[in-house]
Amino acid sequence: MSNAQWFALIGALLLFMGLTKTPLERSPVTSAIIYLAVGLLVGPTVLHLFHFNPLKESALLEVLTEVAVLISLFSAGIKMPVPFSMARWRAPVLLATASMAISVALVAAFAVWVLGLPLGAGILLGAIVAPTDPVLATDVQIRHPGDRDLLRFNLTCEAGMNDGSAFPFVVLGLGLLGLHDLGAFGLRWMLVDVLWATVGGIAIGVAAGAALGHLAGRLRGVPLKQTLLDDFVGLGLIGVVYGIAVLLHTWGFLAVFFAAVALRQTELRLVREQRPIDPAPPAASASATVHPQSEQLEETMVSAGSLVFKEHLERLSELVLVLLVGGSLFVNSWSWPAVLLALFLFFVARPLSVFLALGPARTPWRRQAMVGWFGVRGIGSLYYLMYAIQHGLPEPLALQMVQMTLIVITLSILLHGISVKPLMAMFWRRS
Repeated sequence: MSNAQWFALIGALLLFMGLTKTPLERSPVTSAIIYLAVGLLVGPTVLHLFHFNPLKESALLEVLTEVAVLISLFSAGIKMPVPFSMARWRAPVLLATASMAISVALVAAFAVWVLGLPLGAGILLGAIVAPTDPVLATDVQIRHPGDRDLLRFNLTCEAGMNDGSAFPFVVLGLGLLGLHDLGAFGLRWMLVDVLWATVGGIAIGVAAGAALGHLAGRLRGVPLKQTLLDDFVGLGLIGVVYGIAVLLHTWGFLAVFFAAVALRQTELRLVREQRPIDPAPPAASASATVHPQSEQLEETMVSAGSLVFKEHLERLSELVLVLLVGGSLFVNSWSWPAVLLALFLFFVARPLSVFLALGPARTPWRRQAMVGWFGVRGIGSLYYLMYAIQHGLPEPLALQMVQMTLIVITLSILLHGISVKPLMAMFWRRS
């Protein structure tokens, strides 16, 4: 396809999605299914107007997916409930750690015993497909910062954290394939890639987000003294935090997510401190409206001001990347090993890992079942695959990984996209 044809196609999709927003919200399918269908139509599956080769374009695709995931992680972090509560965060932490490790182990065992892959490749494949996606899972994630639904919170927070917690398993798989230094008896991997990279990434993100929250509050002052470009500030925070985290050999995805969480926590705490004391008695104060000055402060926070722009970028990246996924598939891409891997992941590995992780936490079984099903795979998996290819994954193994990962993402878009609206509606009615 020529550049003009690409402009026309993307423009037509944007017009269609913009003009049919209300009907699409009421339809049983998600926007990702529409993008995928268009990609399959114009790609080699049907019309063959273009073919996107992820292996040859791995460097470009790594950057595109990296940016998309970073923007989505920032948006997810901004929406986290305030104030922070460890009791509330217990379930998603278990999902991002224990459930992640169990899922990687199950997929690795399947890859070794059923697909015949070496152990390192099996662990790498598990790390690629195990993390849930913050980009394509918008229909099961928190809608806005005031959303207090626990199911949405668990899924959103898990997706925000496990895009970083999957990295140690990615480098472990690469190390077993001889592409990364694990150290004697895996000591370097444990101390650097697990402990330091995780704790350091979280610390960098929390420190940067809190610092920006205080700085923005001082610049704006009370009453408002200085106008800030919230979109630029938000993007700047993503870039600075991610760059510093990577330079210090920590997990940048974790840093960006927790930077957004800390920014939101800090700004709202400052708003509460600056809110005038209501002289009304406690009973009346409970139902009183928020002071106009407090409303003005909340509307001008960096976290709130940058969220809308980030969500628009997130939607645009979803359109482009899902279109490329559809344009990467041939009819013969649908091999039995790839389909069996996807079915094993969705119906065995994901539900079992969730039940084993959340069972001891006494999470209601209905919520466990919903979390176990809605482990959407997408752009994050594509990024880890491109990361592995760029770090020297042998071409025959890379081709096999590309085929299986694309089928997993495609089936996730279809199965989760078709089931999300009816299952979520049924869950809320019964709850």
